[in-house]
Amino acid sequence: MRTYHLFQKITFIVSLLVSLSLLASAQKSLVTGKVITDKDGQPLPGVTIIIKNTSIGTVSDVSGEFSIQAQIGDTLVFSFIGLQTRLVKVEKTKLLVKLHGDQNQLEEVVVSGYHTVKKEAFVGSCVTVKGNSLQRRADYYSNTEEYNSFSQNQFRKALDAPLSTFSIDVDVASYSNMRRFINNGQMPPADAIRTEELLNYFTYDYPAPRGNDPVSITTEVSVAPWNPQHRLVHIGIKAKEIAMENLPASNLVFLIDVSGSMSDQNKLPLLKSSLKMLVQKLRPQDRVAIVTYANHTKELLPSTSCEDKQKIISVIESLYASGGTAGGDGIQRAYRVAEASFIKNGNNRIILATDGDFNIGLSSPQELEKLIETKRSSGIYLTVLGFGMGNYKDNRVQTLAEKGNGNHAYIDNLTEAKKVLVSEFGGTLFTVAKDVKIQVEFNPAKVQAYRLIGYESRLLEDKDFNDDTKDAGEMGAGHSVTALYEVIPVGVKSNLLGDIDPLKYQKTEKKEKKSLTDSPELLTLKLRYKQPDSDKSSKMEVAVIDKNTSLNNVSENFRFSAAVAGFGMLLQDSKYKNDLTYDDVIHLAREATQYDPEGYRKEFIRLVESAALLK
Repeated sequence: MRTYHLFQKITFIVSLLVSLSLLASAQKSLVTGKVITDKDGQPLPGVTIIIKNTSIGTVSDVSGEFSIQAQIGDTLVFSFIGLQTRLVKVEKTKLLVKLHGDQNQLEEVVVSGYHTVKKEAFVGSCVTVKGNSLQRRADYYSNTEEYNSFSQNQFRKALDAPLSTFSIDVDVASYSNMRRFINNGQMPPADAIRTEELLNYFTYDYPAPRGNDPVSITTEVSVAPWNPQHRLVHIGIKAKEIAMENLPASNLVFLIDVSGSMSDQNKLPLLKSSLKMLVQKLRPQDRVAIVTYANHTKELLPSTSCEDKQKIISVIESLYASGGTAGGDGIQRAYRVAEASFIKNGNNRIILATDGDFNIGLSSPQELEKLIETKRSSGIYLTVLGFGMGNYKDNRVQTLAEKGNGNHAYIDNLTEAKKVLVSEFGGTLFTVAKDVKIQVEFNPAKVQAYRLIGYESRLLEDKDFNDDTKDAGEMGAGHSVTALYEVIPVGVKSNLLGDIDPLKYQKTEKKEKKSLTDSPELLTLKLRYKQPDSDKSSKMEVAVIDKNTSLNNVSENFRFSAAVAGFGMLLQDSKYKNDLTYDDVIHLAREATQYDPEGYRKEFIRLVESAALLK
């Protein structure tokens, strides 16, 4: 009998130990690590890391580093375009993963949502390995993404149209959205490529403004890399930096889409993590309110001091996705909440986080544009954070940002969220100059024709430049704006200008050129801006002379911006790209990575390499 009881005790203890062991092994840990190339040991940004047989995943940052909540015993799947997919069993919480080249990986051809690409397109995946063969199962989605269509700016003759006028644009959503496509093995649709947003994603080494003006102007002229007979004009605008402690108090309203379409891992869960990072950045004098919308609109949190960050974070953590998308009602409610807690001389802003899929009430881009235009005079700015894939409505969120005196970013991973909401906090959320417009006058004695690269949706009429009632773009603290003009010099023969018959009712003097100025200037750049609390603009003006600087002697700013613009033309299959290749872009960019404080330029080179493989 005693032996029996002893056996029972031993059995109980063994069962308890096994249970505790299983419980311990089932607990998730933060697994961190770094992904590098096997060939040269270089860090790999943009590597997709998925826990096998789940939709839980992350992406390596610009340093190749990653973190993910996983259990000991889980298998992580590491995939990157052009490299072998690797499976790594989690046996410790710190990993160093090397990826090898894979020449066979791109042999399969499938049709994506937009066009045929080499390599299987997948979002998340279950990967199994049998011997040396790799078998992928793609989680395909119904692609209902929407983008505004546009035609690229064409060359304009300087004699006929000497003025070029546009609103600046600090949005960067197109770049991270393009990166998401390429990292998922697809070429992005041409209409998703807004070249100005690719250019403005990066930090450039522009001088800080001096004096009373909140911005500085930098210009440079050299050869257009894709056409040696043409010149490329580089324009850089830099806004003043403001130390965090000197920024005005913020009145923020988080307007959060919690509809059913936001349930995916890269939507609401990523959104919640992003906003929690932002809350941690805020100061006690800042305030946050939370409004959500699905079938109905709710004010989940009244305006609350950031002294109580845990209260704000607990509301964010409680969010879940279900129902339809009454976005129009949500926007109206958010403006009412922001107006009720308005801070005079403060930063009053709505941060809308959504996939853009509005389907209840006001939903069309035209209706939303009209609504936002009626609200922007209230002194409340609008920042739009886009999330998700498959049904992302870029056209709608782009409209909201453009018309709401705000900016638009696309969040494809936590690293991008940190860039937008933490690292570039001031530029994203604090305006130092509003209604910023640029007008360039070209000298027809030097310039035969010109074209503005990008900014197609930001063009203004020439008369709008001096009209202070015309809305334009905003610049945040520390923001930079880059614009490029391709110029055909006088005397260069070109088939890009077209040919028209002589006019019947107008006569052109043969000696008309003699009446032109003999100024050596290539162009004059004018910039208008308003202080955030003013309705009257100020003007800055800079004359630009082409000093025939060779491409070998230009700054890194010039060289890298030319590489990015060239990449944009390749992605759009632009008729202006000439014989430019992906290798040309890579070479240009590699010569411009000395100034790369965050590593984004090196990531850009990896993306170009990946796009070349997909093409």
